[in-house]
Amino acid sequence: MADENTTVVLDRVNEPPAQTWNRLRANGITLTVPKLSREGDVYFALPKLFSQLECGMGEKVTDWVISQAADARYVEVPAHTVRTEPIVVTIDTDKGEVADTGVMVRAGATVSIVVAAGGTDAAAATSASLLRVIAEEGTHVTITEVVGIGSSQQHLESVGVDADDDAHIEVRQYALGGGAVTFGTAVSLSGDRARTNVSLRYFANGKDHLDVNHVVRQRGKDTIAHVREHGILDDAAEKALRATIDLVHGARGSKGDEAESVLVFGDDVVNKTLPVILCDEDDVQGNHGATIGTVGPEQMDYLADRGLSRKDAEDLFVRALFEDAIINAPEKHAHDVAVRQAERVLGTAVAHDFDESAQLAADEGE
Repeated sequence: MADENTTVVLDRVNEPPAQTWNRLRANGITLTVPKLSREGDVYFALPKLFSQLECGMGEKVTDWVISQAADARYVEVPAHTVRTEPIVVTIDTDKGEVADTGVMVRAGATVSIVVAAGGTDAAAATSASLLRVIAEEGTHVTITEVVGIGSSQQHLESVGVDADDDAHIEVRQYALGGGAVTFGTAVSLSGDRARTNVSLRYFANGKDHLDVNHVVRQRGKDTIAHVREHGILDDAAEKALRATIDLVHGARGSKGDEAESVLVFGDDVVNKTLPVILCDEDDVQGNHGATIGTVGPEQMDYLADRGLSRKDAEDLFVRALFEDAIINAPEKHAHDVAVRQAERVLGTAVAHDFDESAQLAADEGE
C-alpha cells in the first residue's frame, strides 16, 4: 500500500463537460500519483495568462504538475515568423519526469510543438506533461504527441489551447501503449474563423489502460472543428474515451464533428466511448459517432484468398498504426519513442523496416 505522505489521489480527473450515467463509470478516472516536497526550491512560474486556459485533464492535474515539475519552460514565437525548428518537450518515463510548458504564439506566426514521452520500462514510475498554448490571430500551430511507456508505468498528458481569430490548430496524438496512459486535450476556438483538427491513433494490448478526454469549445463565429480517433484494442486492454464538442452561445455559423473507429481483437477488451455534442446556438452544425467492430467478413475473405489468417490480418492493422507513427514522427525523440514501442509489440525486425521507410521518406523529402 502506498504511503499517504508520498502519494496524492487525484479524484475524478479527465472529466467530460457533460456527465453520463454514473453506473457506466465513464465520467472520469481516479489516479494515484507521487507527491514530492519542493520546499526551498526556487521555481519559475509561467505568466499568469496561462492559468486561465482550460486543460484537458482538469485543474487537479494542472495543479499537481505545477507543484511537481522541477521548473516551468516558457517559449515565445515572434509575430509573423516561421519557426523552422520544433519546440520539443521530452519526458523520460523511466525517471518519472514531469514537464510544465507554456508557448505563446504571436500573431501570424507558424510553429510546431512536439511532446515525446517514453522509456524502457526500467522502473515503475509516474510521469507527466502539461502543455499550454496561446495562439494569437492568424497563427498556425501543429502539436504532435507521441507516448509509449512501459507496462509498469503511468503517464499523464494534458494540453490546453486557446485560439484567436483565424488561428489554425492541428493536434496529432499517438498513444502507443503502456501500463496506464491518460490523454486530456482542451481546445478553445475563441476567435472568429478559428479552426482545429484533433486526431488520435491509439493501440493498447495486454492489461494496458488508456483514458482519453477530448474537449473542443467553439466560441467564435464560423469556427470549424474536426475530431477523429482511430484505435486498436487487444487482449484484456481497457480504454475509455470522452469526446465533447461544445457549440457555445454566439458561435453562429460554426461546424463541429467527431467520429471514432475502434477495432477490437481481444475477447477480454473493455471499451467505453462517450461522444457528446453540446449546443447553445441555433445557426450551427454538430455531428458525432462511433464505430466499433472487428475485421469484417469481406475483408477477411479477401485476405484469406491471399493466404492470410485472421491473426495475420489483425497484425496488418497494428503494423499500419505503428508505421504511421514512425514515418510521421516530426523529430528524433518522437521517432525513437515510436520505434521502441514498435519493437515491443511487433519485434525488432519489423520496427526497423518501418524505420528504414521513414528515413527513405525523409531523404525523398529533401
